[in-house]
Amino acid sequence: MITFSEAQIMAWLSPVLWPFLRVLALFSVAPVFSMRAIPMRVKIGLALLVAVCSQALLVDQPVISVNGREALGAVAQQVAVGLAIGFAVRLVFASVELAGEVIGLQMGLNFASFFDPASSAQVSAVGRFFGNMSLLLFIVINGHLVVLMAVVKSFERFPADGNFLQSLGQMRLYELGASLFASAFWIALPMIALLLFVNLTLGIISRVAPQMNIYAVGFPVTLTVGLMGIAATLPMLEQPVLALFQQVVDLFQK
Repeated sequence: MITFSEAQIMAWLSPVLWPFLRVLALFSVAPVFSMRAIPMRVKIGLALLVAVCSQALLVDQPVISVNGREALGAVAQQVAVGLAIGFAVRLVFASVELAGEVIGLQMGLNFASFFDPASSAQVSAVGRFFGNMSLLLFIVINGHLVVLMAVVKSFERFPADGNFLQSLGQMRLYELGASLFASAFWIALPMIALLLFVNLTLGIISRVAPQMNIYAVGFPVTLTVGLMGIAATLPMLEQPVLALFQQVVDLFQK
């Protein structure tokens, strides 16, 4: 009769279990993977597939028994690291949407807002447009594959040793705060300058020709120039998004 000891079972199970939990936590918050259109069973199956396929790269990982006290810390660590990676990637999209909100405010389109079920908040039309463009760009540059590679490579910097507090201290997610606002305003800067010039021109016209109803003329002009400016500056969206995305990936790799 063939028998297996608990140590043998844990030696087989541990290398797959902890990557599975980390990838599954990533899928719960990361863009594209967390879409409600993807069934939960598909997410679980894909997370298990990634964990199994990554075994060739995950060598010398510590074996943690699920019956020991270290198991609770290991579970918390995997969930925290997976959620942190997904949250950091979502910050890239948040910076682009923030740029869209600023541009929409300058164009006067912030009144055209609607409820976004993905973020459970009111989002302007321009912000949603920039968010969709960043999502398409994310897929085109194979960002989803880079995120999967990042979560696998994260085991080199955050091994599954159950040290939850040390992993939180090494993530340094606070560094993305300044980059979030800096990248957002860098993306929106050309449109802000263009619309500022339009508003100054309209102000001069209102002083030269007081009989003109500047409120009736200004909104169509600002809207038209804003849409033309978005079409002209949209190809420049790639560079700041790639730079911010690379910074996010570098946080979780050696």
